[in-house]
Amino acid sequence: MKTKVLAINGVIAALYIAISTLIIPIAFGPIQFRIPEIFNHLIVFNKKYFFGIVVGVFITNLFSELGSLDLIFGLAHSILSLLIIILLSRVIKNKWILLFANTFVFTFNMFIIAYELNIAFKLPFLLTWLTTAAGEFIIMAIGMPLMYAMDKKINFKKLID
Repeated sequence: MKTKVLAINGVIAALYIAISTLIIPIAFGPIQFRIPEIFNHLIVFNKKYFFGIVVGVFITNLFSELGSLDLIFGLAHSILSLLIIILLSRVIKNKWILLFANTFVFTFNMFIIAYELNIAFKLPFLLTWLTTAAGEFIIMAIGMPLMYAMDKKINFKKLID
């Protein structure tokens, strides 16, 4: 991996962790608004952001009261969702369509987190899926125009290539 790619992924991971730790009370649990989930949209612009996002999620989940459960399920959610978007990006070239797809993939896949919370706290699966998916959808939907506008100024693809 090139030094530049490694450095940028380190910055992404660090930002993900820093923002998450500032908002720990709303970053975990059945109702969550993990603001750095906006960084998931970076995958739409370049698949090289994959590791920065995953490392950020991994280290953030070390702060979870659920310990290894959150490491397993949180990483599974992120990795699966990111890989789906990487595959979709091979056939969908329109960035707006990919941003919408990314939002819906991450939102739908919150069933993984709902299942984790069902196991850990015996919370009702469907209700927990609804509440976690709602938080994810709100954050990701807000992130779409923000990341698109930032890409116009920064060019995320060129930044990491």
